Amino acid sequence: MKAISIALLAICEVAALSLWFSASAVVPSILREYALSAAQVSLFTSSVQAGFVAGTVLSAIFGLADRLDPRRYFMASTIVAAAANALILAFEPGSAAVYAARFVTGTCMAGIYPVGMKMAASWAKNDLGLLVAVLVGALTLGSASPHLFNALGGIDWRFTIGATSLTALFAAVAVNFVRLGPRHVAPRAFSPGELMLAFRSRSLRLANFGYLGHMWELYAMWAWLGVFLAASFRINSAGFDADALARIVAFLTIGVGGAVGCFAGGWLADRCGRTAVTIGALVISGACALSVGFVFGAHPMLVGALCLLWGVSVIADSAQFSASIAELSPPELTGTMLTVQTSAGFLLTLLTIHMMPALVAAVGWGWAFAPLALGPLFGAAAMARLRRHPDAARLAGGRR
Repeated sequence: MKAISIALLAICEVAALSLWFSASAVVPSILREYALSAAQVSLFTSSVQAGFVAGTVLSAIFGLADRLDPRRYFMASTIVAAAANALILAFEPGSAAVYAARFVTGTCMAGIYPVGMKMAASWAKNDLGLLVAVLVGALTLGSASPHLFNALGGIDWRFTIGATSLTALFAAVAVNFVRLGPRHVAPRAFSPGELMLAFRSRSLRLANFGYLGHMWELYAMWAWLGVFLAASFRINSAGFDADALARIVAFLTIGVGGAVGCFAGGWLADRCGRTAVTIGALVISGACALSVGFVFGAHPMLVGALCLLWGVSVIADSAQFSASIAELSPPELTGTMLTVQTSAGFLLTLLTIHMMPALVAAVGWGWAFAPLALGPLFGAAAMARLRRHPDAARLAGGRR
């Protein structure tokens, strides 16, 4: 029953979370029809991030993740998100209505992503890192799938928007067949004052700081990698269609590489320790952020290989921050603490996503990604401090 429930939950996450980057992935195709500024392009992603922050804040204040049946919360959120995503087709790209629809989609993600992690954690037994990694891997595949839809659908970006809405509706139905594990805690009364535990407890605070360092880098990389690849391959495509190659490499980097990174990170963390895996992944991804600009315009094989390494390492630690929060939090507050963590992290992404166009204009692609390495540096330092904290003995069954 555990394997079936986790597998079905992962499928639902992939299908629902495809909405997250549905519009961002089709930006190169949209730009063929409409003239959009760099700020307008950024808003395709940042409006979802802003919506997610708003949704997680509301969810945390009212304790929805710990007060509602997670399957019904997931279903309702997914239906509304799918409808908002489909509504994009009724308006011209770049209009305020499109960004409002993206904001609503992001708001609904608060009932999908952290709630899915809580459902996965209910089945944990010495394998929490791997179980949460399955869900984050699903987030990664879901976020990358629009790049694949876009490649399959050619330059008609409407295909991608419609396909992601339909797959999300499938998830809304299927999630009702997911069973909750024995660690699921019955809904309880909630006090907003409990939210401060996320930063009042030193161990939780350090785990959250590690996550913030990770998030400084992650979504800016995901949001702008496709544009970086398209620009690089237009200089040197080795005879391939530059735009098509960029879509495929973006999907392989974010989706396939990211999924591999999540699963490998989860498996290793349950055996070698949460802080060990997160520190290692942060160091590697930070090094990739510093060096990827040096291969801009080089042969696609070299660019693709480095980006694939970045795609694996940039997400390999993500699930382990959430697993750490689940292990360090009181069981009855797990959903809320995960919601607070994701809310703070995605609020930070609003800065880095919008920072990228200015960096590209100022220093070009050769150095634009380099400042993202500051996040992994900060996050690795926080996790090194957590590793020395007594509460770290609660991580991964004593494996720090």
